Amino acid sequence: MTALPGETPGTVGTDTPQDAVSSPDTEAPEAAEPSDTPAEAAEATADGAETAADGSDADTDTDATAADSTADGTADKAADAAPAAELSEAQAELAAQRELRERIEKRKAEKAAPIAAGTGLSGTAADLLAAVRAVESGEKAGTQFFDSPATAPAARRPAPAAAAQPLRAAVPTAAPVAQAAPPEVLDAVRAVLVEGGAPEALARPAVGVLGEQAAELLRTDPWQLLAVPGVRPEQADGFARALLGAECGPDDGRRTAALVGWLLERAALQGHTALDTGAVRAALAERAVTDPEAAVRDAVEEGVALVFQEGDEPEPDGEGDEEGAADGAGLAEDADAPREPVQVLLGLDRYALAEESLADGLARLVNACEKADWAEAAASAPSPSAAELIRTTAAAGLVAHSGGEAARAEPAALIAAARGLGLRALGATHSEDGRHRLAAATGDPDTAVTLAGLLSGAQGPGRDEDGALALDLLVVLDAPQLDVEGAAVLVEALADGTRLVLSGDPGVLGSAGAGRVFADVLAARACPQVVSRTPDPGPIGELVSGIGIGELNQVDAPGKEVVIVPVRDAGEAVHRTVQLVADSVPRAFSIPAEETQVITVGHGGAAGTRALNEALKQRLNPGPGRFGGFDPGDRVVHVPAPGRAVPGVVRSADAEGLRLDCGGVPVLVPQERVEASVRHGWALSAHQAAGMRWPAAVVVLPGDAAQGLSRPWVYTAFGRGERHLSVVHGVDQALPHAVAQVPAQERTTRLRPLLEALPTPDAAP
Repeated sequence: MTALPGETPGTVGTDTPQDAVSSPDTEAPEAAEPSDTPAEAAEATADGAETAADGSDADTDTDATAADSTADGTADKAADAAPAAELSEAQAELAAQRELRERIEKRKAEKAAPIAAGTGLSGTAADLLAAVRAVESGEKAGTQFFDSPATAPAARRPAPAAAAQPLRAAVPTAAPVAQAAPPEVLDAVRAVLVEGGAPEALARPAVGVLGEQAAELLRTDPWQLLAVPGVRPEQADGFARALLGAECGPDDGRRTAALVGWLLERAALQGHTALDTGAVRAALAERAVTDPEAAVRDAVEEGVALVFQEGDEPEPDGEGDEEGAADGAGLAEDADAPREPVQVLLGLDRYALAEESLADGLARLVNACEKADWAEAAASAPSPSAAELIRTTAAAGLVAHSGGEAARAEPAALIAAARGLGLRALGATHSEDGRHRLAAATGDPDTAVTLAGLLSGAQGPGRDEDGALALDLLVVLDAPQLDVEGAAVLVEALADGTRLVLSGDPGVLGSAGAGRVFADVLAARACPQVVSRTPDPGPIGELVSGIGIGELNQVDAPGKEVVIVPVRDAGEAVHRTVQLVADSVPRAFSIPAEETQVITVGHGGAAGTRALNEALKQRLNPGPGRFGGFDPGDRVVHVPAPGRAVPGVVRSADAEGLRLDCGGVPVLVPQERVEASVRHGWALSAHQAAGMRWPAAVVVLPGDAAQGLSRPWVYTAFGRGERHLSVVHGVDQALPHAVAQVPAQERTTRLRPLLEALPTPDAAP
């Protein structure tokens, strides 16, 4: 058969397995919600940090929180809390996590203080950090580092009307402080919220974000409410007017500062660690701020945001490189050459700290490593690409390895070879599914952990006496799923001399959290890179490989490994999907329904994850949902922390909460967290499915999904099936167009220039 040549739906009706096509549903599709088919970066956070109440979708006006992922499992300072002999491993881990959370909260409360990072920087990066600290300390004005104002002011909207949109109760993805808040603190916050016309349900998340002083902060600065997940500017404006009356206005300094912070948090949810100041000024103008330039400057001087300059300023006359000055001809030639424009960025200190710490840590690993001779192990490697990876890792402290699904065998061979040499080698994956696949490839279950399990101490070798992970070699698979904060914690936990290999497929969707660590490491060329020459096998591998280079090719699939199911509307798409999962795929390929994963573009809409999950539950596991909307046997996805989506199955429920089986690991979700962190999981988005594979995948592309398609999305979704891929196809030519012309949305980050500014020996050519 031919797969996905971009025909008009209806031309390949005979390509469906057996009787997959029957009379279509005639129900008209619902209107697509604005964010149900978002761009790649916007969906990244929605899928990674969503709540069971669909808080990631715009139809609930709830913004997922980019929580402090550095609190997950960091035990590098556990020895400071108590002598190692007096603490168990679990106690030391908890103590370290508490200490790190305290440091994070202290930094949030003392934004005016210089950030304690970047001491290892040099050159431009060090000068830039010094400038940032000068602004924070008040030694220099923030205007000295800003670009010129826009030549024409952005269109301004009138001040928000008196009747603001009603606030909706928002539940944060994590609120550790609020869980332990005294009742009197919550009562005080509720009183302020009610006075301002906000829901009392916001009290607990407000305390979780603002601390026990939340009531006082909200009364004196009502726009602090914007820090609570799900609250939008127009809602915070209405809250402020109710409390302050005529005292507040669109240019109130408290309002503009809160808006700058909110814009940067929103950008982080889309994967950015910083934003161009021009974009921030334009967004402020759209929010009725009459002097965006002054608002940005004030926010910098108040410590709400940090300012960074990317690029080199022209050297003043008489200054610069003395050797260059001696060569008059060279100077004249350079003067005529076009200069890179200077870009001024704004960022939150948490991401600045993470990027600087990560850059320093990666440089430390590169510089601390000693070359070794693993020639004999390389000679015994199962493939030339595996041999190249072994040789390269022997000579470098940091290596980037890229390739498709079949290329995962090469890190497995590296781990096995290193362990054969007596080294403490381990592989860390993004998901439990990835861990099982890696363990199968190495033949040893002790060689594979999840990254979350490794950092928390629940899996892996634990820490040495210095608090570092007891490893000589760590291979991180699914590296594109690493966000900058998680990567910084990981690298900080590695001792000098430990070798780190970042391995992954550059074509898949990026991390749910802020940053693009793997892509920045590849682009900076700060370490040797090994590109796998092992192709993905079979028709699915051939199809996905073509998508990776922007080509939607016809592939020969004699065993119906790839099937197109054409549909006319979203209602028919749901009908066909249920039929494929429940009947056609099990009958044609002997793949049971529980091993088939449905993947669609968004959560809302007539064929989003919510609609598909409802239809699939009715067919596959009908029930009253007596456990908070769930029944035993329901397939679910558990979101224990922002950026982590863990598939599982409901086993039971009791007074303690909902009991799940997540890839063989029993999980208890407390009753109060079920609504916020568990949702049905027969249908997932591509971001939720990243890093996992199933025997069969059904990718649903209804007509209203066209605007959410991109090459990375299609590449990721189509690559989730091992033996079979069905495409419920209703987007016509939008699919080949997306593959050929819609690349990944660029994320604004600072890691690449930081890495390029750090001296590293023997960088990759």
